[in-house]
Amino acid sequence: MIQLFKADAIYYQEKFQKGLAILVEDGTIIEVGEQEAMEAKYAGATQVEFSGKVIVPGTVNAHNHSFQSLLRGIAVDRPFLEWRDNALYKYTPLLDEEAIYIGALFAFGEMLKYGVTTVSDFFYVHNGGTATDEAVIQAARDLGIRLVLARTMYDWDGAPASYQETVSDAVRRTRDLAVKYQGNPMVDIHPAPHSPHGASPEMIQAGHRLAQELDTPFHIHVAEEMFEVEETLEKYNLRPVHYLNKLGVVDERMIAIHLVWLEDAEIQLLGQRGATLAYCPSSNMFLSDGVTRIPDLLKAGVRISLGSDGACSNNRISVFEEMRMCSLLQKVTHLDGTCINAKQVFDMGTKVGGELLRLPVGVIREGYKADFVTLDLYDMSLSPKTELFANVVYSLQPNAIRDVIVNGRKIVQNGILGTVAEKSIVSKVDRLFEKWQSKLK
Repeated sequence: MIQLFKADAIYYQEKFQKGLAILVEDGTIIEVGEQEAMEAKYAGATQVEFSGKVIVPGTVNAHNHSFQSLLRGIAVDRPFLEWRDNALYKYTPLLDEEAIYIGALFAFGEMLKYGVTTVSDFFYVHNGGTATDEAVIQAARDLGIRLVLARTMYDWDGAPASYQETVSDAVRRTRDLAVKYQGNPMVDIHPAPHSPHGASPEMIQAGHRLAQELDTPFHIHVAEEMFEVEETLEKYNLRPVHYLNKLGVVDERMIAIHLVWLEDAEIQLLGQRGATLAYCPSSNMFLSDGVTRIPDLLKAGVRISLGSDGACSNNRISVFEEMRMCSLLQKVTHLDGTCINAKQVFDMGTKVGGELLRLPVGVIREGYKADFVTLDLYDMSLSPKTELFANVVYSLQPNAIRDVIVNGRKIVQNGILGTVAEKSIVSKVDRLFEKWQSKLK
């Protein structure tokens, strides 16, 4: 199918440009060019007109836990370990295959409405197999979002049993899923050792070896909480990044999550080794984790993407929101309004996310996937139009997001989720909680 997408303006070559059109064939951008010339050249293409709207790249949510959307609002205003025990661990025994599917449907559906076209779901409720992993994948396919399943490898014996696997089982199951979905344009599988706290040295190294074998990145939580730093110091006499470096896993494949509690030498090492970061500012604030040193990491050469984290530790799952939060949090922490700018955080939420996940997304460019979002030029949050780019980052409200296209397919149209009815998703969540309440009594 050949489509010609048109709008009042398109964010192309890092600026809004009028009079352009995007030619898409089989989910890939083939050409971006002057609208009248494109209409004449491709007269047989299906015309898709977005009058009164602008097109921007779809956002990339580089770190999420989809099942946690079911736990939103539970155990709020608590210290990290209380939040973990009273939300995650308390409800984990109820997370069967059906619940995981509903949670993913809920999380991904909401994300799509807020302009997320690609999500990396760091998923660890395996229940001794891969059926729940498949439930997450099925939810993504039913909705039409592009998915990276960062399949978590977790063997800390203090965690719920449904999280835990032996090293050999974790490697085998993750590899089997990766092979099954190899070549699938909408699903990728990455190994994800949970953290220095949640994964043994053997598990972390096995995850890194598997990433080398599969030629993918690997994901790992690092230095989110001060207790994790204290633990690696006590057990290994090393801070987290130095500990991981001793294991031989700090390299360009590593997508570290959080990186809140770092010393200068760790920041420099991350930059030297080409490691990257999925930064979740709202989650770090919600859980009172601390503030990641973003300007220092950027200066050291660390590439940074943005994630929402799970919706019970944020509690919103919009990457546009994370752009704003990233910038404002850094400005107030450093008492410097110039320490980070709108262009940097917009790139973190779009093209850098695509680069780190090794996917051709996050940019409107020839050869990239046709994943983009339309914004209503007449929404008040985007006025005055003379400052449109700044307003997309700092003032955009969700109601300005009107259409979401993934792989050339219109998933959200005029604010309405078209693949799975929003009312149906909410009803499934409601019924699930009715069932849970009887079990929790």
